[in-house]
Amino acid sequence: MKKVASIVLTSIIALTLSACGAVTSDSPAQSASGSANVEKYTFGTDATYPPFEFEKDGKYVGIDIDLLNAIAEVEGFEVEIKPMDFKGIIPSITSNQLDGAIAGISITDERKKVVDFSDPYYQAGLSLIVNEDNTDIKSPEDLKGKTIAIKKGTSGANLADEYAKTYGAQVKYFDDSPSMYQEVANKNADATLEDFPVISYKIAIDPNSKLKIVGDRLNGDFYGIAVPKGDTELQKKINDGLKKLVENGKYDEIIGTYMGTSAK
Repeated sequence: MKKVASIVLTSIIALTLSACGAVTSDSPAQSASGSANVEKYTFGTDATYPPFEFEKDGKYVGIDIDLLNAIAEVEGFEVEIKPMDFKGIIPSITSNQLDGAIAGISITDERKKVVDFSDPYYQAGLSLIVNEDNTDIKSPEDLKGKTIAIKKGTSGANLADEYAKTYGAQVKYFDDSPSMYQEVANKNADATLEDFPVISYKIAIDPNSKLKIVGDRLNGDFYGIAVPKGDTELQKKINDGLKKLVENGKYDEIIGTYMGTSAK
């Protein structure tokens, strides 16, 4: 399987973000260390989703966490990370318990009805994953009568539901990614669906995962940072920060730290 096409990804980000413009000289970003009026925002995340967010040595790290912290630094605001189950993230934004969220959230028409998104910052796409011993499943058409393990509230769950209707598959729901992986590894489920960069990373760092990717990517989802509906102020800060990180090379640096390659 091929890795994410970095050149295409960077071009998409640069072109999309350019429409938002940069912070002008008459509205400079404040320094977190130089102002007592620094805004602080609480962002939800799913801390069981490496390489985008996970806990290491008592700290939350990953592509998303580093990216959010870098945006906050260049835009002069502070962030507090609140880990939670993925299925609760969007409801927590709509009920004003969170100011935003970054958690490998695919931008979908359904989600855009209740939250707003930043410009896309990463192209992922779902893959079909089976046990390493499985030779029967090579594509979604082979899921007829099979069992799919899936994490609740994800775009993968929506696709799994479609496969259940189309191919007569059964779906077993879990609260986190490790649990659904384990279900397939233990052969209690036949397959799962996961974002390509996430499952590629897991298989690469865990030779005992007992998992493998089969077939081509099933779609081309883009990740975005979610904010409350109508919060154009925070949305603009995030978009401006993203644009700066692409231009100054920090975006490539963050991607390279976790994926072993830059975005160029």
